[in-house]
Amino acid sequence: MSASSVACSPAAAMLSLSIREVSQALKEGRVSATELCKKCINQIQRTKSLNAYITITEEQAIEQAQQADNRLRNGKSLGPLDGIPFSVKDNFCTENIETTCASNILKGYVPPFNATVVQKLLDQGAVLVGKNNLDEFAMGSGSTDGVYGPVRNPWSYATSYREEGRGDPDSDWVIAGGSSGGSGAAVASLSSFLALGSDTGGSTRNPGSLCGVVALKPTYGLVSRHGLIPLVNSMDVPGIMTRSVHDAATVLRILQGKDEKDSTTIKAPITSPSLPEDFNIRDICVGIPKEYHAPGLSEETLAQWNRVASMFERAGARVREVSLPHTQHSIVCYHVLCCCEVASNMARFDGLEYGHRSAVDSSTDAMYATTRHEGFNNVVRSRVLSGNYFLLKQNYERYFLKAQQIRRLIAEDFESVFTSGVDVLLTPTTLSDAARYIDFIQEDNRTRSAQDDIFTQPVNMAGLPAITVPTALSHRGLPIGLQLIGQTLQDWKLLTVAHWMEQQVQFPMIRFNEDLDRSVREQTHTTGS
Repeated sequence: MSASSVACSPAAAMLSLSIREVSQALKEGRVSATELCKKCINQIQRTKSLNAYITITEEQAIEQAQQADNRLRNGKSLGPLDGIPFSVKDNFCTENIETTCASNILKGYVPPFNATVVQKLLDQGAVLVGKNNLDEFAMGSGSTDGVYGPVRNPWSYATSYREEGRGDPDSDWVIAGGSSGGSGAAVASLSSFLALGSDTGGSTRNPGSLCGVVALKPTYGLVSRHGLIPLVNSMDVPGIMTRSVHDAATVLRILQGKDEKDSTTIKAPITSPSLPEDFNIRDICVGIPKEYHAPGLSEETLAQWNRVASMFERAGARVREVSLPHTQHSIVCYHVLCCCEVASNMARFDGLEYGHRSAVDSSTDAMYATTRHEGFNNVVRSRVLSGNYFLLKQNYERYFLKAQQIRRLIAEDFESVFTSGVDVLLTPTTLSDAARYIDFIQEDNRTRSAQDDIFTQPVNMAGLPAITVPTALSHRGLPIGLQLIGQTLQDWKLLTVAHWMEQQVQFPMIRFNEDLDRSVREQTHTTGS
């Protein structure tokens, strides 16, 4: 999207630029990093009713931006992200900045170090403007279960539904998705050019789809997890959220690679400096998994899936149906494995070294128990209890080992499809567009996650790269995204195909930019802020 194509205020026009465009503007002196940073901070304040941020790092951000200006004036740019504002999901450690995981148990915790991915962005001159809201400890699919309150989708009021004058603005707003909903809302509402999320079962791709932004889940091990407070160590992957596929590729090139602080990381494959613009889609075979025609798939999402599949076929790509027979067991398998690892990971939060500590001092065991009861919400506590049950000696083989065996079968299904000549898989990302908050909270967390992660979770089981790309607006004026799944370490090929798809679908981001001011005014009016 070019600057001339954006029909909105000058400030919003600058914030609507791609990373590549605004980086060029910074290098040419058409805008300063400090000015850009202040615009983003301003945008955070203007859109505060979205509740996308837990912490705003205004003072540090302006200082970082001023340092970037000094470098840029002297022709010593650190790279394409120098001076570019970004935000981070609040489960990544940030040095001298509170990191809460949206949980009472970590309120007041200030890490003495940066997560590797955060440090890599800062080393490139990127400017950290804030920490994004999420579900507590990233356990959720709506960003509705954190202690700082739910995240609102920026598209809630920029919709045809709203334009038709129906509904109550206080109750009819829609969720941003989760658990990285704050990161998705921040990028979509133009308050940061990129945001980091985490993806364990779809937590980056889900809000990416619902908020109408690009969300990339890299191959497991390609990007360091050091400093990402873990949910499920064997599936967690730092995710990248941007407003274009090209921007996601730029960020991945910086973040990928071996990290001595994370033994699961691997050496990054050699890639070209940028995505090719003359890519021949005729060389690509696209697989359509028949099992992904799942119950509850909305007619509109199905129509977009069919439309884009036909688009590939008309352009000369080979499109064929494939089978992933064991993916139907993925959610149940994930529930067992997730709870087992959560039970282990949450044991570190005992009130002794950091975070919340109960005032109960009758015994050490009483202090532990009360600290965890006060610090964790019901979702976290239930997963801890379930995990401990699955790991009991009499249950270990029946649950944990059986789930690991099913996980292997799921991975082998993907491997079989890709070795048959398929380059990428095309699937829905979510069953439908974003749900209304009042409807979403009618179901319990586990049921919601099972429904919302059905298309995304198998990818984490297999450790594969995947990306969601916004493709169209529903009749409610809300984004619908589609997912592309690639082969292990074929992230660059995946991004190349996604870039081609993005160019073809031409998602109507311009319309959202035009509606943003009205959207903010309505939200501010209804919340009284």
